[in-house]
Amino acid sequence: MAKAAKTAIKTKDQKAAAEAKNYTKVIKAVRSPKSGAYTFKEAIIHKDKIKDFLSTK
Repeated sequence: MAKAAKTAIKTKDQKAAAEAKNYTKVIKAVRSPKSGAYTFKEAIIHKDKIKDFLSTK
């Protein structure tokens, strides 16, 4: 029974699953001007906007 429920969840919303593949988690290391230590900024963005995210300070 668990396999049938698991399969139903996967195939229920294929359009949303296909759209989710267009998004990427991006992690950027940013140096703090105050202390000089690195911090990390994370974002989940559309794959077309990755260069814009990485080029901004």
